[in-house]
Amino acid sequence: MNIGLIVAAGRGYRVGGPLPKQYLHLARHPVLRHTIQALVRHPAIDAVQVLIHPDDKALYDEATAGLEKLLEVRFGGKERQDSVRLGLEAIATLKPEAVLIHDAVRPFVAPETISAVLEALKRSAAAIAGVPLADTLKRVEDGVVIGTVSRTGLWRAQTPQGFLYKDILHAHRYAIHTAPETEFTDDAMIAEHAGLRVEMVHGSEDNFKITTVADLVRAEAMLVGP
Repeated sequence: MNIGLIVAAGRGYRVGGPLPKQYLHLARHPVLRHTIQALVRHPAIDAVQVLIHPDDKALYDEATAGLEKLLEVRFGGKERQDSVRLGLEAIATLKPEAVLIHDAVRPFVAPETISAVLEALKRSAAAIAGVPLADTLKRVEDGVVIGTVSRTGLWRAQTPQGFLYKDILHAHRYAIHTAPETEFTDDAMIAEHAGLRVEMVHGSEDNFKITTVADLVRAEAMLVGP
């Protein structure tokens, strides 16, 4: 069994307005609904577990009405890392083989990206999507360029980030006990901390994270066209 785990417990209001960004509408539907659909429509994803903020239950119910493959919604924790761990614990009784952890505000993940991550899990305990850096990188101090940083081997990590279930659950538990003060910025970093080999597969520039008003405008244009 392969389970998608979507982290939607954040309180991101950077886009503006009274709603967390995952509940803002794109082409008449909340961002979160588009994201869930991207996973549930993939034939290799058997079920999807969503983690939300306790205050968002009504918003979640409205956003997901009629969708299939959804497990009973669970509440997330204070930080993203806490939410993911709670989600992993929640699906333990299902004994999944693999779990794909995905951001709630990346609605344009392609089926090919999901397939590539799952294929990589046949040979690695962890695999994440990403894109190689194309821009020249400059190191700056006080507004002045002090050097150029080589972009060789540098990628921008995206989601989904896929893992063999038992390995990533162990990695999250290990991180709590061995590095409680560390700010882990993604689940791949937690896997790395536990000594797991993390494979990178090609994602897509379209698989961007909606964080600003400009991102929302771009997303709307992608859905409705010119």
